[in-house]
Amino acid sequence: MQDNTEKIKCLIIGSGPAGYTAAIYAARADMKPVLYTGMEPGGQLTTTTEVDNFPGYPEGIDGPTMMVQLQQQAERFGTEVRIGMVTAVQLHHELGGWHKVVVDGTKEILARTIIISTGATAKYLGLPSEQRLRGGGVSACAVCDGFFYKGQDVAIVGAGDTAAEEATYLSNICRNVTMLVRKDHMRASKAMQHRVNNTPNLKVLYNTEVDEVLGENVVEGIRMRNNVTGETTDIAVTGLFIAIGHKPNTDIFAGQLDMDETGYLITKGKSTHTNLPGVFACGDVQDKDYRQAITAAGTGCMAALDAERYLATLEH
Repeated sequence: MQDNTEKIKCLIIGSGPAGYTAAIYAARADMKPVLYTGMEPGGQLTTTTEVDNFPGYPEGIDGPTMMVQLQQQAERFGTEVRIGMVTAVQLHHELGGWHKVVVDGTKEILARTIIISTGATAKYLGLPSEQRLRGGGVSACAVCDGFFYKGQDVAIVGAGDTAAEEATYLSNICRNVTMLVRKDHMRASKAMQHRVNNTPNLKVLYNTEVDEVLGENVVEGIRMRNNVTGETTDIAVTGLFIAIGHKPNTDIFAGQLDMDETGYLITKGKSTHTNLPGVFACGDVQDKDYRQAITAAGTGCMAALDAERYLATLEH
């Protein structure tokens, strides 16, 4: 280890609502946090045009503006925000140990506490038309964006519990919901399937995939393809919701931190403690159930408080 290796009391990895909220609390507690933004500064909210369900914004706010304001608030209290990607970690197993972090493959940092808020990445179909219209009618969060399609016709892709839950949620807001299932059956639990099948304005199409999303600047419809017959059909919809899962951004922690079978970090009880001392996780990286900006911000607050208490035990 080189003598000039930077030592940080509190390192925050990730810059979504969880990371910036953790930074606000950590900075106010005089922990002098350093936050690395990762590849997508601001996280998933930077791809969301309108945020209407975050408290304190009666007129709503667009996602990128909200994240800039959160960053400014964190910086106001002394958080140092750095553009960079944590590419490797070597986590210490002993109480009070220094955790080694590598940024952008070259810069080495030692951190007494680490708050992980790397989030999760929504899985998409990978169609060029789908990617072009993200934010223009293509969404990966029905709870976040369904409100904007009130009384309209929409489609949703997916076959699991989340897709079924989001489809029934949309059915309460939208006029008609078309659910596209790639196989000849759903993966969702029987209870969720019953709920879907008993919803009158929700139609399920099996063996059906999205061939193309139609529209120039906003979604105007989708071209569906039956993967058994090859037949294609166009339907008019104003919104397309992708519910085929999320991938937590936890690859660099594999083998060091406890995860569930899909890679979400496991935290202890109602805390943000991971299985290693001085390492905390907050936001979507450890929450596959709620995945909302407000819940992420709440756990960001918790992580900073947990880190502050951890540091206090080392000083006594």
